[in-house]
Amino acid sequence: MIKIVDYGLGNISAFSNMYKRMNIPAMAVRDAAGLEGATKIILPGVGAFDHAMELLEASGMRPMLEQMVRRDRVPVLGICVGMQILAGGSDEGKLPGLGWIPGRVRHFKDAPQAAGLPTPHMGWNDVAPAAGLALFKGLEEEARFYFLHSYFFECQNDADAVARSTYGVDFACAVRSGNVYGVQFHPEKSHHYGALLLKNFAEL
Repeated sequence: MIKIVDYGLGNISAFSNMYKRMNIPAMAVRDAAGLEGATKIILPGVGAFDHAMELLEASGMRPMLEQMVRRDRVPVLGICVGMQILAGGSDEGKLPGLGWIPGRVRHFKDAPQAAGLPTPHMGWNDVAPAAGLALFKGLEEEARFYFLHSYFFECQNDADAVARSTYGVDFACAVRSGNVYGVQFHPEKSHHYGALLLKNFAEL
């Protein structure tokens, strides 16, 4: 069963509805007990980094998530701010992130190539995934996803950046370290491209 972490951020119903249409069992959970039995975890998020970390802490789910992801190696997919909080921290805030993938979140205005572009980066953009990545199966040649963000994930290890996109600067729009995955774009708003990516995650 895929468990969707509902800590007050993200379009939870959109993920539930997409999986329902694909006949893939998934449910939203709001407490640690609800996470039990998860075979996959989706960590959505919108808004500011610190606010996301505060809400996740307040939900009481973080210790269980740490155990399931770090010890039990349950695959997790962070989405948008849910991806950003996988990092150790962000220039947007002061709180430490989960630290599940080494790196830091930066603002586009701090990248010289993107400094003159409007933020947020909003709309459809091409995505170039690394070869052989199961999360992007069937999307290797043509992948377009919907973005809405002003900050991007700067990986400490280049190998953890498994898909890239360009907005002035070439940036990691998908990351992976072991069982931890993250995407900056919104698969739930990306039509059949997003549906295929979510299906691929379910089948990892």
